[in-house]
Parts: sequence; C-alpha cells; structure tokens
Amino acid sequence: MYHVGARINNKEMLLKSNELKALFLAVVKRAKKKYIFQLTNFVVMENHIHMIIKPGKNQNLSRIMQWVLSVFAVICNKKLGRSGHLWGERFFSKIISSLQEYIKISDYIDNNPIKAGLASGEKVWKFSGKYHRLVKKYSILENPEALALLF
Repeated sequence: MYHVGARINNKEMLLKSNELKALFLAVVKRAKKKYIFQLTNFVVMENHIHMIIKPGKNQNLSRIMQWVLSVFAVICNKKLGRSGHLWGERFFSKIISSLQEYIKISDYIDNNPIKAGLASGEKVWKFSGKYHRLVKKYSILENPEALALLF
C-alpha cells in the first residue's frame, strides 16, 4: 500500500474549480476499470492530490499513476486552453508498512482541507475520501469494512 501525491506545476491553484476536481475523480474511476487497484483514501486539493493506493497483483503503481496523471493533464489542459506540463515533478510515493502508519497518513489526508482552511470540522471537503465515507459513496473508494483485509 502506498501514500501517493502529486502537485500542480509551480504550485498553481489550477484545481480551484469543483468541475476540475470532479474531473480528476472521474479519471481515477476510469483508471479503476483499466487497472486493478484499491483506493482507500484520497483528497483533491486546489493545487495537489493525495491518495492511498494498493495496486492489485501484477499491477504497477507507476503505470497506474502515469495513466491517471497524464489522462487528466490532457483533458484539463484542453478545458483550460493551455499547453505544457500540468504536474510539477513526478508523483511521490511512500510505502505504508503498518496499520499505525496507515492511520496516521489517512488522518493527514482527511485533515488536509481543514489545515488549508478549505473545510471545517462540520463541513467536510466534498472531494475527499472522508466525504465519500460519510455519504457511503463507494464508486472509487473502497468500502471501509474491507480495510481489515488489506493489512
């Protein structure tokens, strides 16, 4: 299982619109039809994303992320009438080696919009795994009941 993230080039706030954040999630949903992986948490912020991903057997994290980020970049650039790099550096990834580490990273992801002043304790950020869990929306996010099987 990996904590994965990517930032927009030059830290620009290109993902400010809800339409583009929703578009990113739609691309992730398409990726789940193309590749086998579990997404257990995520957040789409205004200039970066975080995800917790567990690639399926014989699946490659780099291929999954390359597809998601490049497909989104092409669509986003077209929508915004821009060209060139959308993402800054290559995505980062860190292996999550224990349940305690998973909980710590998941909490960090859940609290990212609050820390950035985009959400409060009462108002959950709509483009997050926390929101999807709250409304029981599991189209791209794994059902939390299945998490015990991942460790």
